[in-house]
Amino acid sequence: MSESTKITISPSDNGPLRVVGAVTVVDAEGKVIRESEETYLCRCGNSSKKPFCDGSHKEDFESVVRAE
Repeated sequence: MSESTKITISPSDNGPLRVVGAVTVVDAEGKVIRESEETYLCRCGNSSKKPFCDGSHKEDFESVVRAE
């Protein structure tokens, strides 16, 4: 995989997944929702813009991910 096609997914402490790289998000039928070089995906389940983050995690979501 070349550097230009590399995707990096980073969970934010108590927040969304940050996805960096040439990203295409599609729905269950394969329809393109968004194409971008960076996007934030909801982890808390409370976003009104799923699958994207809308900041709802700030209410009451705790998750800190660390490599083992």
